[in-house]
Amino acid sequence: MLTVLRTTWPLLLGILLLMVGNGMQGTLLGIRGKIEDISTGQMSVVMAAYFGGFLLGSRVVPELIRKVGHVRVFAALGSLISSVLILYAAAPHWISWSLMRLLIGFCFSGVYITAESWLNAGTTNETRGQAMSAYMIMQMLGIISAQLLINTADPAGYLLFVIPSVLVSLSFLPILLSTQPAPQFSTLKRMSFGSLFRVSPLGCIGIFLMGGVFSALFGMASVWGSTKGLSVREISAFVAAIYAGGLLLQYPIGWLSDHGDRRVIVLGLSVLGAVVSLATVTLQPGIWGLILAAALIGGVANPVYSLLLAYTNDFLDSSDMAAASAGLLFINGVGAMAGPLITGWLMSLLGPDGFWVYIGLLLAVLAFYAGWRRTRRPTPVLDQSFAIIAPSATPVAVEAALETASSDDEDKPA
Repeated sequence: MLTVLRTTWPLLLGILLLMVGNGMQGTLLGIRGKIEDISTGQMSVVMAAYFGGFLLGSRVVPELIRKVGHVRVFAALGSLISSVLILYAAAPHWISWSLMRLLIGFCFSGVYITAESWLNAGTTNETRGQAMSAYMIMQMLGIISAQLLINTADPAGYLLFVIPSVLVSLSFLPILLSTQPAPQFSTLKRMSFGSLFRVSPLGCIGIFLMGGVFSALFGMASVWGSTKGLSVREISAFVAAIYAGGLLLQYPIGWLSDHGDRRVIVLGLSVLGAVVSLATVTLQPGIWGLILAAALIGGVANPVYSLLLAYTNDFLDSSDMAAASAGLLFINGVGAMAGPLITGWLMSLLGPDGFWVYIGLLLAVLAFYAGWRRTRRPTPVLDQSFAIIAPSATPVAVEAALETASSDDEDKPA
């Protein structure tokens, strides 16, 4: 691991700063929206726009990279991100915020694709697994650190919009000044959605549902906290707990997934998440209970996403895994766009509890469907080891993580 850190630290440092900037803007807008008297329904459109832009970027940016190269695309998108982060405070209106969130989602998608390509090309087969693990950890730590910075200034002011803009600008220095040459960029082959559904109905339905859960957590948690009347400190602690839970539980759940039926683990985690959501609505706990609930929900959402990818790949040849994963990520993106909109609608009807009702319903549906699928198909042979993959990862990172897992499986003694 020390060798990996020594050779990839510029990229990892850049990713850390990028995630701090991205994590700050999502939470800050949810808090500032309440200050600006923007309704919950309008804020749901603002938050959904990010995922629409992210999905669009995943389809468009690879072609831009092939035409003009990694460095130019990276610098251009980074400049746009820094500009938008400052403009939020200058134009506090839900329509302008929605357009800017669409743009910033597009840009972050492209930046991630570029950075992940660099990281993937700068490692060997022996070190790629460690590098991707470090990358995912940096993503989580960046978002958690962002929540701490939210408490350094008044969210009604201008400074908290300047800080992420500066951090994002600084994040490009270690990456662009790295001695690692820009990699060649290859096109992933596609798999039709019909073929993908025939391979794994649970993978497709589950990834769609988890896209909705993740976008509600990433996009609407701070909106929920503001509607609930939590303080800035409490909101930032709540959001940080979501990612801390995901970071801590990925590895033990990953170990379990390699030693049993992944559907049973998906079923169990989904039931746990649904129960936590129901308990939060019925018990109305204080802040420490809410932080515990956030950690448990985050600990469910992140591993289940990776589990569903691994389960789908259990039915595929290694040559088809990248294409299938790209298709699943697109399905996840569609679910993510709908998540904030439905959450906002439910919160408008039910109040803040609509946030938990939405998450609980999606996890309950996933638990029911996973249980039903167990009756329709025998347990597959575990051909693919569990790979830690964040829901915000692009096809580049997913492909690298799956290649590493496949290589590890091949190296295991028969």
